[in-house]
Amino acid sequence: MEYISRHMENRILELSSQYSAILLTGPRQAGKTTMLQKLAEKENIGRKYVTLDDLSDRDMAKNDPALFLQLHKPPVLIDEVQYAPELFTYMKIHIDKYQNPGDFWMTGSQIFRLMRGVQESLAGRVALLHMSPMSQREITGASCVPFTPDLDVLLAQQDQMRPVTTPELFARLWRGSMPGLVSGQYPDRNIFYSSYLSTYMERDVRELSGSVDSLKFNHFITAVAARCAQLLNYKALADDVDVDMQTAKSWINILETLGIIFLLHPYSNNVLKRTIKTPKVYFYDTGMVCYLTRWSSPEVAESGAMSGALLENFAVSEIMKSYQNAGLEPYLYFYRDRDAKEIDVILEKDGKLCPLEIKKTVTPDKRLTRVFGVIDKSPLQPGTGAVLCMAEQLSAFDRENLIVPIWMI
Repeated sequence: MEYISRHMENRILELSSQYSAILLTGPRQAGKTTMLQKLAEKENIGRKYVTLDDLSDRDMAKNDPALFLQLHKPPVLIDEVQYAPELFTYMKIHIDKYQNPGDFWMTGSQIFRLMRGVQESLAGRVALLHMSPMSQREITGASCVPFTPDLDVLLAQQDQMRPVTTPELFARLWRGSMPGLVSGQYPDRNIFYSSYLSTYMERDVRELSGSVDSLKFNHFITAVAARCAQLLNYKALADDVDVDMQTAKSWINILETLGIIFLLHPYSNNVLKRTIKTPKVYFYDTGMVCYLTRWSSPEVAESGAMSGALLENFAVSEIMKSYQNAGLEPYLYFYRDRDAKEIDVILEKDGKLCPLEIKKTVTPDKRLTRVFGVIDKSPLQPGTGAVLCMAEQLSAFDRENLIVPIWMI
């Protein structure tokens, strides 16, 4: 199967020359191992590979980590390292003794800030990166540029990318961004998602929560998908699936830990007192949302009741990926206050707040930008705003407010 190169490759090699350990986290099947194995071939230093999905290796890593590291000497690539946090203390000893850059490459299908053990043992010694399913820029071969509503940056990229119609964008959004689907390795999308949910999800969910009613959990993730790009309402989710609120909260935490969803928190500060506190929920992969919510084709998804939410989820996840792929932390928020004023996304960058509105329209109305004024009260400067929409090309309402096609993110 043809390998599609990933934006993160150069960043990994760069960090590998500075840090003794690199930990790449993200959902299963996002392409972490494939990419690191390709990079190991390029390095050509005889990096060994071991996976803790293998139960005998996992057993040794947990029960005799010192022996495990003697047998699998650095430079080594350790897959699914979350299964043996016992290794981290011994890695720390090795790193402090030898201080060789690039000794340990690790992958984990749990998000690092939620992974027990890494923070304490390897703080300051490990470079942490997150890999999501593929971004549209990776799929189309465009360069890695973290999204910014900066006119000069956008003008420079405009010619790199081919404009995409609304039906084409919905086809992209519906198909999903898992490398196995994009490369054609798994031609049947429905079978791919169905087995993904039943094998990986069930196994990993059990790993994180002990016993779980898999039928109820499946209903739960479907209920979350039906509410993507909306405020997270634990009570409504709990009622939907007939579980208590505590279970709903812990299941959301599991989906976040496994890199399936992410939460966007509301922007607030001391001046903006009337903002709400509830986060919004998004999926990294809109293909999974379409599969779970039973949209049978891109056309049906585009004309269906969820088309606006799907488009918003797609745009926000693409902005998120554009930062993660550059190895940067995205500072993304949304705004909603008790007067029902709302801004879909606020991007905080270089001491400025850039308000972004996402709309499924080819010709947006300038009135959409009126609400951007609410952030003027913030201590940070207002930056350039933008309406992200289905426009055919980049344009602007005025100097402060751009019209940016979603295919350019």
